[in-house]
Amino acid sequence: MLKRSRLFFVWLVVILVLWLPIPGEGTDFNGDGKVDFSDFILFARGYQEQDEAFDLNADGVVGFGDFLVFARAFAQSGREIKVTDVQALNAAIASAQPGDRIVMGNGIWRDVDILFAAKGDAGRLITLVAETPGKVILTGHSRLRFSGQYLVVDGLWFKDGALTEGHVIQFRRDSAFESHYCRLTNTAITNYNPPTDTIEYKWISLFGTHNRVDHCFVSGKNHDGATVVVWVGEGPNDHLIDHNYFADRPELGRNGGETLRVGTSTVSMTTSRTVVEYNLFERCDGEIEIISSKSGGNIYRHNTFRSSKGMLTLRHGNENVVEGNFFLGEGVLNTGGVRIIGEDHRVVNNYFENLLGTGGRSALVLVDGIPDSPLSGYFQVKRPLVAFNTFIDCTQVFELGNGKGSSNRSLPPLSPIFANNLVRGTGDRAIVNVVDMPTQAKWEGNVFFGGEMGIDVSGIETKTVALEKQQGLFRPVDGSVSIDAAVGVYGDVVADIDGQVRSGKWDVGCDEKSEAPIVYHPLAKGDVGISW
Repeated sequence: MLKRSRLFFVWLVVILVLWLPIPGEGTDFNGDGKVDFSDFILFARGYQEQDEAFDLNADGVVGFGDFLVFARAFAQSGREIKVTDVQALNAAIASAQPGDRIVMGNGIWRDVDILFAAKGDAGRLITLVAETPGKVILTGHSRLRFSGQYLVVDGLWFKDGALTEGHVIQFRRDSAFESHYCRLTNTAITNYNPPTDTIEYKWISLFGTHNRVDHCFVSGKNHDGATVVVWVGEGPNDHLIDHNYFADRPELGRNGGETLRVGTSTVSMTTSRTVVEYNLFERCDGEIEIISSKSGGNIYRHNTFRSSKGMLTLRHGNENVVEGNFFLGEGVLNTGGVRIIGEDHRVVNNYFENLLGTGGRSALVLVDGIPDSPLSGYFQVKRPLVAFNTFIDCTQVFELGNGKGSSNRSLPPLSPIFANNLVRGTGDRAIVNVVDMPTQAKWEGNVFFGGEMGIDVSGIETKTVALEKQQGLFRPVDGSVSIDAAVGVYGDVVADIDGQVRSGKWDVGCDEKSEAPIVYHPLAKGDVGISW
């Protein structure tokens, strides 16, 4: 009877291990991309110490249930397959099963066309990884195509190669086979340029849905074609682009030099729902549109722009959000902020400092629209919210009605709201340059100083605010007139640019006076991008 009880218990554990739902990556405690004995040692230590980080089933206790979660992940962690040539790589991909880990050997891989065609699942990803991150170098005409679902590529370096057309990395095999729930991480593309800059191809193209590009380093593109493109289909794609370092895109001298484009004019009325967050854009000078948003429902937040000669441009599409970003000109000519075209956009809680752009490259630009605009034209700006932003020492802060008279643009911005923005001007130019006066505009709670206003409306206080540089930003000091001075109800702007919750009577500008810890800060090279 005792033996039967033990046997029953063993079978019960096996059944639970096989059927218990588990998180996809939560059991890889040492972060080496696999679940093995070293993770078991860490789990055993966490179990003994009741470390909440090892509460895998989130029941508040590190116990037997968590052991079952780990045991299933350990049992289903898959094979590790080392490959050192193209034939072995293709064979490993062809036979890959959920949980497998294909390891590309260190060295130079030249003219390799990787078709990563496989299907993992949410609990057991299929991973293609470098033996040593940064030591697997793909060059010549090498390229990578994802084709499947729940696939991960980690640690590769595309270096000093070139294509004649197409995409260096794309999330599809072809137009019939797009990818879903796939991830490109900890990977670099540098100087992958053709002999002439008129040859057009993209470096990274996202197709399908729910794909992610994160912790990558992308630098040195000098030819036609946006660096990264989100190709929007018939419905939301829900992609995530985060924690990347985009750098050193020289001026192209014509359109087609964007660092990131989300959509195209032909699909611009489609909701994309792409999230772009925690990325660093540095010296991205390809053209005026560093980011070109050409679809709707996207979120651009917590990114940092440094010394980049261009703008985050809401070019086509509606209902996009620009929140909590840092635009740092660092004294470079033609550095700008945000350019708005279209309807119902929100630009809130952003910080703009030392931007030297003027006209269409000012810190905040509202563009005139075209009557009955075609999809590729300029739709009238309607109902934008520009609130709780801080502008410090920018040559020209606001340009309203930009482009009037050009390309049939004659419709001024309609019903914009400018609320609780803090501006310190340089005195070189008027803070607001009115090219075409917006209609039905609402101004309230704004505090501007340091130059001529350029506009005579109520809702702007001209009072000097005492500022001091703290944690990388100019912030109002105790007793400044902008503290507790916000006007109106904007309940969805619940936290400031630091991630500190606004409380009591809110402050004007992006910074709320608070003793709470700072969550978000301007990004530098060491904060994002590859780990190697």
